[in-house]
Amino acid sequence: MSPFNKVEFKETKLREDFMKGSRVKGFYQLSVEERVNLIAKDVGLTHDEVNILSNGMSLDLADAMVENVIGQISIPLGVAANFKVNGKDVFIPMATEEPSVIAAASNAARAAYDLGGIYTATSGTIMRGQIQVLDICDPYAARARVYENKEEIIEQCNLKDPTLVSLGGGVKDIEVHLINTVKETMLVIHLIVDTKDAMGANAVNTMAEYVSPFIEKMTGGRVVLRIITNLADKRVVRARGVFSSEMLGGEEIVKNIVSAFEFADADPYRAATHNKGVMNGITSVVLATGNDTRAVEAGAHAYASRTGRYRSLTTWELNKEGNLVGTLEVPMAVGIIGGATKTHPVAQVALKIMGVKTAEELAGMIAAVGLTENAASLRALSAEGIQTGHMRLHAKNLAIMAGAKGDLIEKVVQKAIEEKDFRYDRILEITNSLK
Repeated sequence: MSPFNKVEFKETKLREDFMKGSRVKGFYQLSVEERVNLIAKDVGLTHDEVNILSNGMSLDLADAMVENVIGQISIPLGVAANFKVNGKDVFIPMATEEPSVIAAASNAARAAYDLGGIYTATSGTIMRGQIQVLDICDPYAARARVYENKEEIIEQCNLKDPTLVSLGGGVKDIEVHLINTVKETMLVIHLIVDTKDAMGANAVNTMAEYVSPFIEKMTGGRVVLRIITNLADKRVVRARGVFSSEMLGGEEIVKNIVSAFEFADADPYRAATHNKGVMNGITSVVLATGNDTRAVEAGAHAYASRTGRYRSLTTWELNKEGNLVGTLEVPMAVGIIGGATKTHPVAQVALKIMGVKTAEELAGMIAAVGLTENAASLRALSAEGIQTGHMRLHAKNLAIMAGAKGDLIEKVVQKAIEEKDFRYDRILEITNSLK
């Protein structure tokens, strides 16, 4: 039996005393069992779905998903509270091994909640597939011939995925680029594909491979690479939120946050860590929903460099009321069907917790967390410094490393907090003294 079923959920008390939509007073103080049962009641998880949260997947399923399986590694799955996205209260599952990420997102979301929460918009679900053609003697004429045969190229590609086409997706257009390299001028054809609720890599790659012989015949060249690009600049999600100056710590801290953003936008050394803070939030939700973290991360960092210099993915400014206003713009190639999203049972439960029905809605949720996580990071940097809050939460890991178990863990952490000393050697001493 799952350990989550040992504590009976006191629905009336928690709803009256603790809960207002996604706002849960003292959520972190609840036991794991109470949190799970609260979420289960709120979104209607079944008994089997609750069990999945604790048991994950079977080794047989793991063996079917990847090669040479010998086991599996578990990543903690938490939920961020206090989120309101496009007017909807939502708990957002986040999978991460890093302390403070989920707490930071939840705290910053609270600062935006009463000012409307986070609003998002997406540019669609368009992905690009690239077909590289080499050894062309007349690249400009070849480019023209490709455009002349555009409709047949699109038709051939769409024959390979009639299901996607029936849902309104498929290849919608093509682009033809001439890329000058040190050796030659390459012809690179972009298939502009609407992948709808799928991330789309398999569909796009299949189409690109299928149409390549026709491309070779038309151009007189030699096709080599036929693959999707993760710079999904036609699948961009934007997030915007207003964060209470008072809840962030006041006017000086808010001004420091804006200054920190300006630093990141001007200096790639700062931007790298600044954007890592954004991706702490984004990657946690992408992973929790079984999507491709590497594809999303590659697209985000490439997009941050689109001006020729690596810059901040977010912008921060003050509005006329003196509150902090943040925006995020980032490619978001995620889906709710296909791949691990459909095969991993925990990913399915995570999607149910969020209540998302489309890939665009999921992209909005992910961007909302990315923006909010960045607000939390900048707030910590602009106030007490990043280590104070982070190390308070990291102290649990250190206590476990030192041999603390059960109730002793919290006693060790509390003693370290009182002393403001989070060195491992000191936590080891505390642990041994309290055993």
